[in-house]
Amino acid sequence: MTTVVSITNGGFAINGVPTYAGRRWKGHRIEGLLFNSRMANAIADDENPATRGAWAYADGEWDAERNTREFIAALPTYRAHGLLAVCLNLQGGSPQGYSWHQPWRIGGFTADGVLKPAWAARLEKVIVACDRLGMVVILGLFYGKQSGTLKDEAAVKAAVTNTVDWLVERAATNVLIEIGNEVDLEGVFAHPIIAAQRCHELIELARKRSQGQLLVSTSLLALGAPPAGILATADFLLPHGNRIHGPDGPLQPSPHGIRLQVANWRAAPGYRGQPIVYNEDDHFAFDKPDNHFVAAVESGASWGYFDYRRSRERFEDGFQSLPVDWTISSRRKRAFFGLSKEITGA
Repeated sequence: MTTVVSITNGGFAINGVPTYAGRRWKGHRIEGLLFNSRMANAIADDENPATRGAWAYADGEWDAERNTREFIAALPTYRAHGLLAVCLNLQGGSPQGYSWHQPWRIGGFTADGVLKPAWAARLEKVIVACDRLGMVVILGLFYGKQSGTLKDEAAVKAAVTNTVDWLVERAATNVLIEIGNEVDLEGVFAHPIIAAQRCHELIELARKRSQGQLLVSTSLLALGAPPAGILATADFLLPHGNRIHGPDGPLQPSPHGIRLQVANWRAAPGYRGQPIVYNEDDHFAFDKPDNHFVAAVESGASWGYFDYRRSRERFEDGFQSLPVDWTISSRRKRAFFGLSKEITGA
């Protein structure tokens, strides 16, 4: 691999050079940030024959290899608009956006925590493609409703060590690890070691197993301070803006805004100056002078776009709902990537 992601002076660097080096936007420093988009199902497959047919394309049945191939084909366009990272998950993400009942079987691990070869092959293709473009992969390991496919805590630990070993063997220096998606989400993780109060154990396991070669964190919904164990072990911090409604700015005040969330996390006892990276937020308003993206930038935090297909929307809409149109093909996508290009100067 030729792309190496690191953290220097509280910001991200690629091959030793700060991201967006020297860039400022409306007086705000962009250097060191890592703008990203949630593409959780870019390497996904569904092993449940009862649900697999729901993800069929208009011109053919669901095809996991096609899905990944079309995603990789879109990467250069994302990069040309200033996007530096894509977020995947080895247990996917709800192909309906939000759904409590999730009967599908989407996951890259066996019950014992072994990485499935087909998933590993697709992941490797994405990592290599991103490496060529100087892009980063934020790789999630566990997703709440699919975590029960792992049979016990030993299997969870095995999944972590097997993934880390696989990445280290391939010198995947452009990968950041996200142990679990929204580990403080109530009642969804089948194993307590993944959930917020114990997730730091898996962060420590991944960091030690990689011998410092991989940077590791986990994502949270919390408006207030993250758990002390996560603050003490995570190399960077991953808030989600889904439950935050408003940027908390003068044009659109909110008691629970993005600016407040960033401030709360930085003020938390135990905060060590880690970079703050939103890698999931489904609030847009990109045509407004103040929105979640802008609020994060003004707070010195990276921001991540999360887009799924709403009811009655077209195939072109969304980046998570299966099947996915990975092109910049909808009004929302164009608005996000347009603002990304403006902010980054791409």
